[in-house]
Amino acid sequence: MDGQLILGIDPALGTTGYGILRITKTGVQLVDAGAIRCRPGRPIEDRLKELHEGTTEVIALHKPAHFAVEQLYSHYDRPTTAILMGHARGVICLAAAQANLCVISYPATKVKKMLTGNGRAPKSQMQLAVQQQLRLPKPIEPADIADALAIALCHYHYLKLPAIITQRFVG
Repeated sequence: MDGQLILGIDPALGTTGYGILRITKTGVQLVDAGAIRCRPGRPIEDRLKELHEGTTEVIALHKPAHFAVEQLYSHYDRPTTAILMGHARGVICLAAAQANLCVISYPATKVKKMLTGNGRAPKSQMQLAVQQQLRLPKPIEPADIADALAIALCHYHYLKLPAIITQRFVG
């Protein structure tokens, strides 16, 4: 696995965060992080096209071996948001499939628990955990990018777990 890249994605229709980590003999190192920004006020099909093209571009540039994305969740009081997020996540997964990448999904609560020990950790705690684990001088901003790096870090830690544990973790 040494030298392989992990791409973590925090999907959204406005700002989708992404983070690229390189697996090394001693852990992981930050390669790249950023955001794919869809222009607000545009029709959904245009924003989805921008998101797909941006994701495809990141994959083509870095050629990751691993692709991790936050799992879709919904709130009963906001079903429209969940449906829109499903569209965004769908084009992200399509871009991964077109690059022959296996998509691994992680629930936000499991990412938070893996990095902080608290499945309900606030964004500020997640940003601090990412900063510490990647030995960065300051927290990553905005939170969308920190969340994407957290997903990539979660996948890195998942790769190190014995198979019997990972069956229960991802499921």
